Amino acid sequence: MITWRRGEVTAIRRAWRGAIELTAAVPEPAPARELRAIAYPHLTGTPVVGDTVLLNTTAQDMGLGTGGYALVVALPDRLPADPPPGPGHVVKARYTPMQAVVLGVDEQDSPHHARLRDADSLDGMPVVVADLHSALPAICAGIRAARPHARVVYVMTDGGTLPLWFSMTVDTLREQGWLAGSVTVGQALGGDLEAVTLHTGLLAARHVQGADLAIVAQGPGNLGTGTSWGFSGVAAGEAINAIAVLGGRPVASLRISDADGRERHQGVSHHCLTAYGRVALARADVIVPTLPQPLARRVAADVEPLRIGHDVHTVPVDGLDAALRTSPARLSTMGRGLDADHAYFLAAAAAGRFAADLLAR
Repeated sequence: MITWRRGEVTAIRRAWRGAIELTAAVPEPAPARELRAIAYPHLTGTPVVGDTVLLNTTAQDMGLGTGGYALVVALPDRLPADPPPGPGHVVKARYTPMQAVVLGVDEQDSPHHARLRDADSLDGMPVVVADLHSALPAICAGIRAARPHARVVYVMTDGGTLPLWFSMTVDTLREQGWLAGSVTVGQALGGDLEAVTLHTGLLAARHVQGADLAIVAQGPGNLGTGTSWGFSGVAAGEAINAIAVLGGRPVASLRISDADGRERHQGVSHHCLTAYGRVALARADVIVPTLPQPLARRVAADVEPLRIGHDVHTVPVDGLDAALRTSPARLSTMGRGLDADHAYFLAAAAAGRFAADLLAR
């Protein structure tokens, strides 16, 4: 189901790397209304006030949580110029109306092809895995608390948004030097480098971008169905396997909360327990932050089954609250900020701290 609307750009609200937020007046269906919308200039051209825009309003009509933006599909009265011929034949968002051709870091036309052709190892590089994009700035805060000069690269999988450009978090972390680069893998696109698979994305982070550490997580947005297996975070378990087979050091960040109203996400989310406990076949370091009671008891009970296949570490959180409060990117998960869901952000920061400490070892 897709809902289409025709509108007119009335204001450009703000822009960040690869994305523009705008306001569009939509006359139909009556009464007329104004909608917030996102345009990706790389796909649609650059809109200006007065342009007619074709909008996909499905997210707003359904009340979806991430952003709730309409999406600009095209500027029908002012199409962008055809791109100049150039290298690259990797197609992402394949066989959709918005499919785009990118230069894959791992394809034959890439200047990095020779380096990646036979690359087969991450050389023990620590890689933090999280199932939600909102963990990204908190993990970075934990890393910086221990190793402020570590070179950190974000590898974005395609479980949430496909265009990395949607993420203001990534844009802010890049601008402030908290991230050294990004790689988009699978159907995701818009990173500093494009890769066909998570495996080559991780290798590119290490051997092309010179990462000391990497973070793997889906982009903004998360698909869940309230079933044991029907959620996009299952890919976190597959990421553990990919990191291990490439000779990296997988570090599992837990999704912990005592503020989420849904029982399945209280304590340690069932998403993590399934991804790390049943999907991940390789051994990982599972990080548990020191927490107040009674949450600590519940989390300890939740992670007990993970000890069979993983190494569970309790990591102190002294100083992490202060580190989190220095984040240049807004901390928010499911609409809750740092103080409203403190345990969630502490858990992610603790995983970052543990991964950074591995560098010294």
